[in-house]
Order: sequence, then structure tokens, then C-alpha cells
Amino acid sequence: MFSKWWHYALALIASLGIVGTALAGLAAALIYPNLPPLEALTDYKPKLPLRIFTADGALMAEFGEERRAFIAIDKVPDYMKQAIIAAEDERFYAHGGVDTLGVLRAAGSNLLAGGVKEGASTITMQVARNFFLSNEKTFTRKLSEAMLAMKIEHNLSKDKILELYINQIYLGQRAYGFEAAARTYFGKPMRELSLAEFAMLAGLPKAPSRYNPVVNFSRAKARQEYVLGRMRTLKFIDPPTWQAAVKQKLVIRQTRRQADVSADYAAEMVRQTLFEKYGESIYSSGYKVVTTLQRTQQAAANRAVWQGIADYDLRHGYRGPEKQIALPADKAQREIVIAAALEDLTPVSDMQPAVVLSATPKLIRAQLQDGTVVDISGNSLKWVANWAAGKKGRQLAPGAVVRVQAVGSQPKWRLAQLPEVEAALVALNPKNGAITALVGGFDFNRNKFNRVTQAWRQPGSSFKPFIYSAALEKGYTPATLIEDAPLSVSAEETGSTVWEPKNYDGSTSGPVRMRTALTKSLNLVSVRILQGIGPDYARDYARRFGFDPARHPPYLTMALGAGSVTPLQMAAAYSVFANGGFSVNPYLIDKVYDKNGQLLMQANPQQVGGKAPRVIDPRNAWLMTNMMQDVMRYGTAARASQLGRSDLAGKTGTTNDALDTWFAGYNPDLVAITWMGYDQPRSLGRRETGSQSALPIWMSFMDRALKGVPQKGWPMPDGIISVKINPATGTRLSDTVWDTLLGTVEGGEAPSMVEHFYQESPPPDAPAAVWGGDADDFTGAEEPFERAEPETLP
Repeated sequence: MFSKWWHYALALIASLGIVGTALAGLAAALIYPNLPPLEALTDYKPKLPLRIFTADGALMAEFGEERRAFIAIDKVPDYMKQAIIAAEDERFYAHGGVDTLGVLRAAGSNLLAGGVKEGASTITMQVARNFFLSNEKTFTRKLSEAMLAMKIEHNLSKDKILELYINQIYLGQRAYGFEAAARTYFGKPMRELSLAEFAMLAGLPKAPSRYNPVVNFSRAKARQEYVLGRMRTLKFIDPPTWQAAVKQKLVIRQTRRQADVSADYAAEMVRQTLFEKYGESIYSSGYKVVTTLQRTQQAAANRAVWQGIADYDLRHGYRGPEKQIALPADKAQREIVIAAALEDLTPVSDMQPAVVLSATPKLIRAQLQDGTVVDISGNSLKWVANWAAGKKGRQLAPGAVVRVQAVGSQPKWRLAQLPEVEAALVALNPKNGAITALVGGFDFNRNKFNRVTQAWRQPGSSFKPFIYSAALEKGYTPATLIEDAPLSVSAEETGSTVWEPKNYDGSTSGPVRMRTALTKSLNLVSVRILQGIGPDYARDYARRFGFDPARHPPYLTMALGAGSVTPLQMAAAYSVFANGGFSVNPYLIDKVYDKNGQLLMQANPQQVGGKAPRVIDPRNAWLMTNMMQDVMRYGTAARASQLGRSDLAGKTGTTNDALDTWFAGYNPDLVAITWMGYDQPRSLGRRETGSQSALPIWMSFMDRALKGVPQKGWPMPDGIISVKINPATGTRLSDTVWDTLLGTVEGGEAPSMVEHFYQESPPPDAPAAVWGGDADDFTGAEEPFERAEPETLP
């Protein structure tokens, strides 16, 4: 009886198997013809973002819906391929798209679970699903996936299928594909990863959010060790290699920033330019842009601007916490309240939001967003001493929401604050206009206004060199004596009201040489020079440097920089002095390539010695540079001597009430402009000047940008003579008088006693009249030497 029952059972099973196979075959016959075509795979066109690089290959930014970077299969390291196969499909190179053993294993598991709980997806099936199907767990979708996988296997090679998988799969943090994931999680390309890092990435496809190492490192680590174990079992690695990989300490990139160097303002300039030319396609077509920025210079510019703003804040004191919250006594409730208070606050630069847990004059303890508690003590407390001690009506109490900052290689924490002041820096190559560094403000994500290109501000005394350059063309010389005495200017001459300009410190010093006036930035002398050459002439002359005459009204206030300029304009203008008299146009985009590496655009800059037009006499450029070198040695920028270089020239700038401070400086190969001020203009403070706030930013940048660069001066051009003069009168000295004067100078050197002149306008042998404001009283202005127009100069 039992035997017959067994026979019936076998017959039933066989019948069900036949029926099932027939039904499956019928379903396959019905489904297969309706499967989608494979053009999406055979002509794979992933949505590749716009990627922007520095001239030396550092990634600046990506713009696109997806973070993706295509990598050919022959460029994928073997460990990466082996880790993926070990984690996802160990029989990938053996099956035909569907792994039968895997299907049976999953079927048994699902039968015991009473539903679809486990899949048996091969890499090919995942490719089918990612390109054509949904993620729903139904038998119909699974059958379609299997049929499509077999179709793919019949049309594509295994390596091509694996390449599609490696580039298409979503791996968390908006990263699609393993190359993008390598940069997202480890901040480097796939080729630079270690075995341990390969295994971490290979563990992500199973559940990108669950095994995300940024969100849950312990879970991701466990998954990584599973993958390494599978690699060992499959003999992809030996036991010592496995052990070393398991023990390797992994450093996960916590920030969402994908760039190698911070250059958000420059990247946005590039994005806007390409969008105007190519439209929305730039976000998915894989364009690659190579800019003119230099990574080291950009990093130096970032650090200089951030530090300059931080130093300004230190000088002006702590303003207080961002807000105050009540901290519950219960620890669990306190954690909830702190998390809620910090939830919507994002780090700005390296300033992290935190909540003060306790505060005394000697120790402030604060909790970060991730729950870490940091201590602030010692010198880091000096600038918030009154707040920590509760003096002058100020109190830093528990529950204060503040910013903290790690300082130094072995970080010590300090209390910081989000700045209200702004600063900007732009640097370029004066020989062709290539922008090598650009920082448009403290933090792009906080304020996208680009102060390098969009901020029209008064240049103050940094505009004086253009007035002095115009004066040289009108017959003035560096030795010309001009009266540094009180001056009253009529309303007609100013365009508004009666004006009585003063020097910065309110002093007067009598007759001074033009060189000395520029070195010390004497306002009274500058106004008298502009009176002598005429505001209309000066405004027209400034056009040679790229300035818009409409933004510089032809009044005597122009002598003190009352017009409007941008830092980028100033960089181009100072380049004329740096390169010997040629006009160059600043540019940022060097090359644009499509996703296949075909060149779409290439810059064609005006090069000095090539197409760049000459706009001022080379002798004029040299004399101006020579005078501005004195600004760096003895004048308002004398602290720049700390850089230990003799090939630097420049000019400070401070506007009325210190609304803006500037420094414009250069050497033969690099021009840099720094600016500091408030977006809504207000005084920076009584003691804030160009030399106090803008110059240190410039010095910090140039110190790093010129590190290891040999010094290189400006050769004196033909047509200039050097003459020994009496510094008090500007007249030629005999050798006898020269030796007598030289003997009175400590050290035996008196560089200010040697002056340089155009060959056709040497100094007088007898004292000339001191010019005090009336053009008729100054012989040098009565019959100015004729100068060739810029385009006809030799």
C-alpha cells in the first residue's frame, strides 16, 4: 500500500514539474519577444556630470543629477573585480545569466519563509533590473529579469556586462558606479584604493543605505569583512593578505564635498559660461573643463582669505552665540534637544556647530553634531574671556549654540564665529591673463555673491598708481617736488561740495618727491598731481588699463580712488605694470572636452610678446614698478619685507571710513589683489587699513604661491637714465656733494638718492619750482613731452 502511495507521489511531483516547466516555457515564450531592445546597453550613454579641473588636474567641482565617473573595464583593478564577484556573483563567469544553484537555494529559502524573501540575482540580472526593470519582488518581474539576463548574455561579453554593472550601480551618497563611489567615500580614484577599501565598496550594492560607511561604519565594516572572507574562500587572496586587509584602518571621507580643492566661486563662473553656450545638456553629457587655476595657489588663496577673516574677527572680539536653548536635566532628553538644535546647522568652512554644555573662565565644554564632546581651554579662551567669565553683561551659558574649530596638526579646539565681514582674492599670470587663484568670499554655500567679479567697490589709494602713471606721461618724474600742504577744493572741482582732503594721519610735510608721495600714500600730493594733469586726461588715460570711464567721474576725488572697480579689474590693470606695459584679458577656462576626450573649446589668450597690445610706454611701467617696490620696502606695505623677496611691488588702498581695504601687488610672474569689507558697506573699524587687513591676506598667499620660485626682477628698459639727485630738491648732484651726503647715511647706502628718469627729461641742475596746485606754476606741466600712442610705441 505504502509502495503504491509513493509511486503516486512521485508521479504527482513529476506531473507538477512537467506542468511547471511547460508553464514556465510558455511564459518565457510569451515574455521573451516582448523584452526591451538592448540599445541602452550596446550603446551605453550614462548621465555623466560636468566635471571641472584645475590646470594641474585637481577636481574642483561636479555639476549633475548623479555623481558618476565612467571607467573602462580594462582600467578596473583586479581586486575590485574580484571583490564584486565574491560579494555578488561568484559564478559570474560560469553561468549564462541565471545561476541555477542560486535559484534553487533562494527557492528553498522562500518556500520556508512562505513568500519572496530572498533573491538569486546574478550580476547580469542586476544589470537588467538597473537598466530596464523595477525593484518590486514579484515572480513575474523575476521571470522577466531572468529572461532579459539571458538575452543580455547572448549579446554581450562577460567583461562588457561587468563594465556596465561597475559604472551603473547605485552605491549611496548620490554616487553611481564604483569610480564615483571611490571618490565619494575615500576621496581618491579607484586606482589608488587598497584591498580593504575595494572590499568596503563591494559590500555596498546589497544595501547602499544600510552599509553606508558614512552613516553606519560598524555595519559597513562587518559587511567589508564578509566580502574579504568570501575573497579568501574563493582563493582570490591568501590568508596573510586577508588578515592585513581586515586589520587596515579605514578613513572614510565624511564631508559631502567631492572636490580635491575648494574653488566654488570659480567653478560657478565656469558652469554659467558653459550653460550659456550648451544649455541643460552640460549636466549629463560628461563635459570636462580644464581651467587655468593652479591647485597650490588656489589652496593658498583659500587659506589666506579664511585666516585673514578670522584674524579680523579676533581683533574685533566675540559677538556671542548664535542662539540659546534650554538643556533638560535628563540626559536622554538633553541629547534629543541638542540633536534638534544642531540638525539644521551645517558646517561652514571648518567651523562646526556645537552646543555648550558648561562654561567657566578656564574651560568651555561643547557637544558636536555627532555627539563628540570637545574641550576649549588655555589661549583659545582669550578672545572670549569676557563671555566665559560673565563680564560686561555677557554670558556664555550652557545651551549656547556656537561654532567651534579645530586648530593645528594635533588639533586643539577653539571657539569660533561665523564672520560678518567678507574678503576676496584673485591672482593671475600677467603675461597672458590666466587666472591662477580665485576666492570670491568666505563661503560659497553661505553666500554665492562673487566679490571678485560682481562687487563694485571704491579702490581708494590702490588707484593712485594709475594717476601717477598718467603724470609720468605729462612730464612728471619720480623726483618732481609737489607740495604736501593743506588744500581746499571747490565744489565745481569735486562735483559735489567743498572738499578739504587730508592725509591718512592728518599730517603735512611740505615739498616731497612724487616717489615719496606714492611710497607714503600722501593724499594731498595725489590730489595736486591730478589737478596738474587734469581729471579728464587721467580718466581717459585709465581706460588703457581696462577701467570703464563711466565708473570714474572726472573730478579730483578720483585721485583717492572714488570710482568703482572690481578686484578682477584691478588684477588686469596691475598686470600692465607687471608685464612691462601690455594689456591682457583675464580668462579662466582653458579647454573644454566632451565625454570622449574630443576638444570642444580652447582659449586663445593675448600673450605678452604676441597678440597682447602695448598700452603704456615700457619705461612708464618700469618706473611705476620701481616706485611701488619702495612701497614694499619703506612705505605703507613695508611689513611685506617679512617675505624676504626683493621682486615685489604693490600698493595699499583704504577708502573713507575704512569701508574698503585693498592690497594690489605683484612680481614679474604673478599679480594678486586682495580686498576686505562688508557687503553692505560700513566701517571696518578705526584702525583697519589696507596694510592692516588686506596686506596680510596678500602676504599669506604670496608666501605660499612663490615658495621655491627663484627671485626675478624687472630689467631696466632702454631710454631710462639713473642720476644721483638731492633728495630734498630733486636736482642733479655733483660727485663731490654725492660723496658728502653718502657719508652721512648709516651703512653707506642711500637708494633714494639715485633716481630714474626718461632719457629725454633728466633732472634740472638747479632747484625747480615746487608745484603747489596751479598748473601754471609748474614748468613740467606747461609743455609736456609728446608721447606716442600705445599702438605705435616701439
